[in-house]
Amino acid sequence: MHYDTIILGAGAAGMMCATHAGGRTLVLDHAKNPGEKIRISGGGRCNFTNMYAGPENFLSQNKHFCKSALSRYTQWDFIELVARHGIAYHEKTLGQLFCDNSAKDIIHMLLAEMKKSKADLWLQTQITDVLHNEGGYTLTVQREGKTHKLTCTNLVLATGGKSIPKMGATGFAYEVAQKFGLKVTDTRAALVPFTFPEGRFKSLAGVAQNVRISANGTSFEEALLFTHRGVSGPSVLQISSYWTEGNRVSVNLFPNSDVFATLRDKRQSDGRRNTSTILGHLLPARLADYLSDHLKLTGNIADQSDAALRELADKLTNWQLTPSGTEGYRTAEVTLGGIDTDDLNSKTMEAKNLPGLYVIGEAMDVTGWLGGFNFQWAWSSGFAAGTAIAAKRGHASSF
Repeated sequence: MHYDTIILGAGAAGMMCATHAGGRTLVLDHAKNPGEKIRISGGGRCNFTNMYAGPENFLSQNKHFCKSALSRYTQWDFIELVARHGIAYHEKTLGQLFCDNSAKDIIHMLLAEMKKSKADLWLQTQITDVLHNEGGYTLTVQREGKTHKLTCTNLVLATGGKSIPKMGATGFAYEVAQKFGLKVTDTRAALVPFTFPEGRFKSLAGVAQNVRISANGTSFEEALLFTHRGVSGPSVLQISSYWTEGNRVSVNLFPNSDVFATLRDKRQSDGRRNTSTILGHLLPARLADYLSDHLKLTGNIADQSDAALRELADKLTNWQLTPSGTEGYRTAEVTLGGIDTDDLNSKTMEAKNLPGLYVIGEAMDVTGWLGGFNFQWAWSSGFAAGTAIAAKRGHASSF
């Protein structure tokens, strides 16, 4: 069976690409259902984009690569598609847009768009071989107990990265890319919680605090959540993409206040109170108790000199922590790194030295921040590849 385009992966990027590629298009996936990562995202409501999405919200060895695709299919274009399908949504915080009802609304929307473009979908399909030949690509696949030989002019890698293997994630896209001579950068888990040895924060599990967390010159101000294994929460997930093993992170527990001035005022108004008690008025009780023990706080606050209060303030606003690692791909929302963008055309997502091979979504070395940015990259890169394929065949996109 010959197809104009075969897309490997029925996730966000793959389905988006299929809606724009035109011609005879087939999407393959080994899962039972399409869009499984969409389904579980955002607590089941899918943080499908961010109103403030821009190139500055993405990491890559080539920071300019994402600019073209993001500018040609923006968050507003996807929001218009969502509205056209009558999907109710809301902003949660910081420009993050979620479905009012269910993430399945986004999946159904993409499937409807694929149906409109007459794209086929094969699920529970195992790809056993991928070959390049003069006319395009030949795939051997197993489906419903039968072996099928498929050929195509255009092959799109949209199988994502290694994050959340229980959902079926693998490094398949990297293997295919390397087989065809494309480079793959080092990969690691990103948007992932930090771990610490010996249950260091076990007694604080469930405590949250708004912080500013910093690593390698980058900072994020959002909630930090203590867990049995370490620390999580939006701020930690964000900074994990910038942290490297063995490095420290700095945590400011009072990002929006002058804690030294506050402590000095407390010395004036509540001088007879224990310093640890004062700390308990400023932080969650369990966190205050932990820090009081950790910092060996003793005596009334009236007994503390300006120098002592400034030293305490410095420790509370520059708490140095060295994670032992992260929870890895098991819980990571994305994979940092991937197929090298130097080998790809930033306007079309096509391999520079291998006509007809395209890479989209998380499979390549473009990683977004937490908050809907990775979905926006899926939409933008999928649109770029799909419209490029349609244009090459002389078909106008339905966009």
